[in-house]
Amino acid sequence: MAADGDGKVYLRIRNLTKMFGDFAALRDVSLDVYDGEFVCFLGPSGCGKTTLLRAIAGLDIQTSGTVEQDGRDISALPPSERDFGIVFQSYALFPNMTVGKNVSYGLENRKLPRDQIRARVKELLELVGLHDQGDKYPAQLSGGQQQRVALARAMATSPGLLLLDEPLSALDAKVRVHLRGEIKDLQRRVGVTTIMVTHDQEEALTMADRIVVMDQGSIEQVGTPQEIYGEPRTSFVADFIGTMNFVPGEVIADHTVQIGGTTLTCPTDGITPGHAVTVAIRPEDINAQDIDGDDGNLVETEIRHLEFLGSFYRAELGGPAFGGHDINADFSINLVRRKNLDVGSAITVRFPAEFIRLYPRD
Repeated sequence: MAADGDGKVYLRIRNLTKMFGDFAALRDVSLDVYDGEFVCFLGPSGCGKTTLLRAIAGLDIQTSGTVEQDGRDISALPPSERDFGIVFQSYALFPNMTVGKNVSYGLENRKLPRDQIRARVKELLELVGLHDQGDKYPAQLSGGQQQRVALARAMATSPGLLLLDEPLSALDAKVRVHLRGEIKDLQRRVGVTTIMVTHDQEEALTMADRIVVMDQGSIEQVGTPQEIYGEPRTSFVADFIGTMNFVPGEVIADHTVQIGGTTLTCPTDGITPGHAVTVAIRPEDINAQDIDGDDGNLVETEIRHLEFLGSFYRAELGGPAFGGHDINADFSINLVRRKNLDVGSAITVRFPAEFIRLYPRD
């Protein structure tokens, strides 16, 4: 895996645009995917992530731009001449074929010797935990088992690239969580370069080496899960990944922003005084424990609402400090018990400067 960019570029996408009439599904997209990497295309419905995957596969040829795989220009090649395996959301298994026959389908098309095919099918079914299911038909399997068969079939010919198009979205939540761990473990063991399309941020955060966040046919940000979550470059990424508070404010000096009646110290990243900004901070980054009077960015506020979420409480904080806007903060159960917090409680919280992000406002 080469998620840090120091490895070999296996897939090189340059200036990809895809038009459907007057509608631009992809807008000048460029991206490098490294050898052995697991990359997730993440974004809302209609953002272009599936169109990008289909362009890579040759299922929807781009209007302009190039795709190179392992140093070979595949931009105009049909799917049959590209080196990939693909798994769809709907499994797309042949219902009239046994599990073994589904897996061997691509190998038989290549006219490989029968002994070699049998050995490869056996190896793959063991790899996906279905060694004793080869004689069954897809309808006799659960959804999770069918998706494992689809994975085995996609990997049968040892493709250089594995493409996963929302492979878990048709499964129930418990199976989905279990299978995403299995898929990631399988990808690590096999070492195949993998691209997965998903709209589920939790899937992307737990499975990907790098995440490509897309919106309206363009790439908003590319980074590791930690970078995407902790250092969102745009307000769209900040809003789409996790939970984020957004409050209007204004930069009033270098490293100083004002929201309502509160002045906070934080990085202003070159935004000059007088500019309107959106101030963003995650609920879990607002601190109400071990606060010292000398700490900066202290705010006196009031709990307007308290929601129990199992392992923590989400508190809605309000009052004049935020200029009429409410802000969510996540408090541990121990803190709520120790301070006997409830709706109406006054509380002092700290906004750590390093966790405050500013986004320019038009």
